[in-house]
Parts: sequence; C-alpha cells; structure tokens
Amino acid sequence: MKNASLGTLDVSRIGLGAMTMAGVYTTGGGVDDAESIRAIHRALDLGVTHLDTAEIYGPFHSEQVVGQAIKGRRDQVVVATKFGLVSHAGGGPGVIDSSAANVRTAVEGSLKRLGTDHIDLYYQHRVDPNTPIEETVGALAELVTEGKVRHIGLSEAGPATIRRAHAVHPIAALQTEYSLWTRDPEAELLPLLRTLGIGFVPYSPLGHGFLTGAIRTVDDFAADDWRKTNPRFTGANFQRNLRIVDEVQAIATQAGATPAQIALAWLLAQGDDIAPIPGTKRVARVEENTAADHLELTAEQLERLDTLTPAAGDRHDEANMSTVDR
Repeated sequence: MKNASLGTLDVSRIGLGAMTMAGVYTTGGGVDDAESIRAIHRALDLGVTHLDTAEIYGPFHSEQVVGQAIKGRRDQVVVATKFGLVSHAGGGPGVIDSSAANVRTAVEGSLKRLGTDHIDLYYQHRVDPNTPIEETVGALAELVTEGKVRHIGLSEAGPATIRRAHAVHPIAALQTEYSLWTRDPEAELLPLLRTLGIGFVPYSPLGHGFLTGAIRTVDDFAADDWRKTNPRFTGANFQRNLRIVDEVQAIATQAGATPAQIALAWLLAQGDDIAPIPGTKRVARVEENTAADHLELTAEQLERLDTLTPAAGDRHDEANMSTVDR
C-alpha cells in the first residue's frame, strides 16, 4: 500500500479506525472482540500500518482490543490514540480535560491497555476551553522527550489553536471529519496544514456509513444507534442526502467499484498528506476499503465528485458541535 506523510510520520494512506470495536454503532451487531481482532490482523496483512483508537471508545475497550491484536506485531503498526474526553480527576468519561496532570494519567493508562512502551501519534481529542493549548502541548512535549510519545496530534482544532500549538512543539497531524459530504476543511484548514507541514487524518470518511450506499432508510438503524439523532440522518435532510449517495453509486458502477471505494479514492486524490481512517470491525469491510488504494479515478469522475450537492444538515448534533473548536 502507498504511504501518506503526517508531518515526519509515514503511515499507510488508508488506515483503520477502531471506534466501532467498542460498540459505538449498535446497528449491525454488538461488541465482538474476536471479530475485531480478525479485522485488525487482516488489515495488517493487507499493508495497513495505521491503527486509530481513543481512551473514550468504550471507554477503554477499543484500546484493549487494539492492544490484544497487535501483540507480537507491534513493529508493524503506527498506533494512534487520543486523550482528553475522560477526566481522571473525578470527572469521568465525557468530561473534557487536557490539563497537564490529566495528560500524565491518561497516557499511562493508554500505554498499559495498548501493551506498548510508546504511542506513535497521541492526539488531544477535543480542545479544552479551560486549559491553554500551550500547557497541554507542553505536557505532551515532555512525553516526547521521555519517549512515551513519538508524535503529537490535534483533533477538531481550529486554525488559531493549531498555530498556537505548533509554535510550542511540531504537530504531526490534525484529525477531523472530511469526506464527500463534509467539505468544510477545504476552505481554511487544509491550506493552513500544508503551510505548516501538518498531515491530515479524515475521520468518518464514509459519512458514518451513509456513503457506502447501504443505508436507504432510518429504519435500517437500531433504536439506540446514535445516528438517529444526527441532523444529516433525520427528516427531510436524510432524503436530500440520498441524492449524494445516488451520484456516488453511479460513478461506482462506471468504475467497477463500490461506493465506499469511490469515497475513499476521492479523498486519496486530494493529496499525499491525507490518510483517512475508515472504521470497521469486519474483515470484509477491511478488504473492501483497502482495495481503494489501487483505484484511480478519471478527471471527469473527480470533477463530478467535486461538484456534488453539499450535504443537508450539520455534521453533528448541537451538543457535539459545541465541543468543536472553530
């Protein structure tokens, strides 16, 4: 598989997101560690080197699964995880805390669960409005000096925060949502990242599963699937957004590929500093997604994808959008 550059860190340009391995999406079955480990092993066999998890997934369960899966294969893997959505000083899961003390506690827990002595890429999961970014990055820089962390990342950080953080210590990657139906980063974030030499890791590159074409009605979701509250999956927005999927499907038919592969190939065509992390716990989906590495879209197909109708609705509900630094 071809590589992408996240700052000075090289990763497979298609990675594997491990959020679903903690049961975050309930539609399609619950937690199955054996299945998740098989999916990770298959990804590694196919040349995927970039595994992405976070302490909040579960909480903690996703990191434990990744740790079990990479046992004996650690040198094949770039392990990325995140801190900051679990307060270890009593606040618990869901409480934003990027204080220096919380960073220290969080990293030790992640190292233990992952069964490793270092984390290759350690992200602040959400910007902490109560802790200056300089303090957080300073604490992370100390972990780099100590060898516990190799590279520092930010997730859902805005331009001003990125500049301030990068001035303290080089930032290797920014992670945020980017896909055919979430084009927001193109206006300001991507140009800034390229100016600073920071790589970009798109999460939800398949639009929370929507761009696969497999979801045609909200009735496809389990009652407790959180997508039922996502504005893009509700009401008239859902029906409007199906037009995006239909166009992607048309191009997929023309290219002899699946809609998911088209969505990923479009992202890969945006630059060699972009490394999407489609999430799954299934071997078949791993095989489908990684095959996009070999798919070359024509100029006409790229133009059609570039001019898709923008998605209707915000990309998260109001509560989740309130944690996004802009």
